[in-house]
Order: sequence, then C-alpha cells, then structure tokens
Amino acid sequence: MDNFEKHIRAHQNEFDEHTADKAGLWAKIEAELAPPKVIPLWKSGGFKIAASMLLLVGLGIIIGFFALNVSSEPTQLVDQELVDIDMHYKSLVSHQVRLVQNHPNLSEEDKAEFLGFIDELDQEYELLRLEMNKNLDNEMVLEAIVKNYKKRIELIENLLNQINKSKTIDEDYGYTL
Repeated sequence: MDNFEKHIRAHQNEFDEHTADKAGLWAKIEAELAPPKVIPLWKSGGFKIAASMLLLVGLGIIIGFFALNVSSEPTQLVDQELVDIDMHYKSLVSHQVRLVQNHPNLSEEDKAEFLGFIDELDQEYELLRLEMNKNLDNEMVLEAIVKNYKKRIELIENLLNQINKSKTIDEDYGYTL
C-alpha cells in the first residue's frame, strides 16, 4: 500500500464527519446563475411582422367583400331582370293607357274609373318593388310583379276589345237594308 491509502485509512473517521451542505451549495449555484432573459412574444420582431401581415390580409378581405359585394351577384342579376321586365311591361302598359285615354268612344268618367283601377295596380306594384328591395323571396316577388303587369295589360285589352266589339255591332246595324 502506498502512503496515500494509509493516510485515508488512518483518518477515515474524519472524512465521515463532514457531510456536504446541499442547501448551501445550491444557494451558491443559484447566486451565480443569471436570471433568464424573458422576451414577451408580442415584442419579438417575427411576431410583429406576422401580426401586421394578418391584419393587412384581414382588412383586404373585409374591404374586398364590401367593395366587390360578392354576395350581391344573384341580387344584381335579379335587379337587372327586374329592370328589363319593367322596361318591357311599362312600355306596353303606357301604350295601352294612351289608347284608352285617346279613345273617342269612352266617356271621361269611364276613362277616370278605369285609370283608377290601373293606379291601384301601380300602387300594388310599388309595394312589390319595396318587398323586392327587402330581399324576401325574390323569385316569388318577381313573379307577382309580372302578374301585376299582365293583369294591367289584360284589363286594358279587355276594355278596348269590348269597345271595339260594340263599335262594330253599331256599324253593322247601319248597313242593314
């Protein structure tokens, strides 16, 4: 055995007396450690860039939605269809109304009464048009508008046919020998 081993065996009791102070050692290690550097997520550069890009994309989508009004494409088609129907039927109705107003065989009272019926149908048409703007059931309202126009034209044609029939009957009596 060498001298070192002899020394350890001779002083073995002294080594057993000393125990390590774990709490003290850990306190010294903690004191030497620097506190961790905490950077909040919202202060990091990458997060700021990502948040601003997300904000720009979101604003772009919102502006695009309102500017282009993607959801109104079907209503634009219905509006254009309504404009076309209006133009067609208004020209027919106005022509028929002029025929009634200028017809020589109708009295002013008959003309006023008949045109009053037409005005009532015009008021009904305006209500249907307001309902169409509320975007209720567009197809049903559009059909009701077309029926309204057809009813006006039918009433005017029936009146003019009755007037013309009575005129031909009166003329036939004049030629009988």
